[in-house]
Amino acid sequence: MKIRTGIEVSGQSDIGCLRKNNEDSFGYWEPADDQNFERQGRLAIVADGMGGYEGGQEASRLAVETLINIYRAYVGDDPQQALIDGLQAAHDEIRRYGVAHPELRGMGTTCTAIAIAHDALYYVHVGDTRLYLIRDGQIIQVTRDHSYVGRLVEAGMLSREEAEKHPQRNILTAAVGTAPELAMDSPGRPEPLRREDVLLICTDGLWGQVHDAEILSAVENREKLEDAGRELIELARERGGPDNITVSLLRLR
Repeated sequence: MKIRTGIEVSGQSDIGCLRKNNEDSFGYWEPADDQNFERQGRLAIVADGMGGYEGGQEASRLAVETLINIYRAYVGDDPQQALIDGLQAAHDEIRRYGVAHPELRGMGTTCTAIAIAHDALYYVHVGDTRLYLIRDGQIIQVTRDHSYVGRLVEAGMLSREEAEKHPQRNILTAAVGTAPELAMDSPGRPEPLRREDVLLICTDGLWGQVHDAEILSAVENREKLEDAGRELIELARERGGPDNITVSLLRLR
């Protein structure tokens, strides 16, 4: 797929050091047609599957494929609604697949999807795959973690530093394809973007091992996002790489 000028894109995924397979999936899409590009912009997705060997792989793959297909087919002018429709369709598809394949019962996935359209950021989010905005020497976590520990941080019962080392930090309170109803985060209004902004979507295989300041340093000190992504994955692996590591980076030019 041809990527238009105006953006630098890098997506990388690594199995890590302990897992036998990679349950993460990621994707990027933009329309080939100029008129549709003006309307839909660019789409990037990262999903971290769960539910055993095949279940997690299938759930994350279905989430990325379904979201891209629904977003691509959307005929309206609201990228946020297209993302919402896409994630809901992915949820329904994963649940259907789980019923048709009882051996994969309990399969599900985190999912964070962004659209960059009309010089603004739109997103939907479920789980603990994070979206960061890097701007003017600062890194901001845009999404909140749908996890047991995330709730404790929001309630002021735990600091972010304590949360990073908490033994129950991987217990999710929401996922795509698990419960009958899907609980997603979807902002009420898009976030205006500026030239040189960097957006990062990453699974907990990265942020669980690499601090925000180190992510910022890698992005700022590397000329190419591909190199920054590779550095971050290597850092996570050096620290044991207990999970799959997926990094999607986008810089506005």
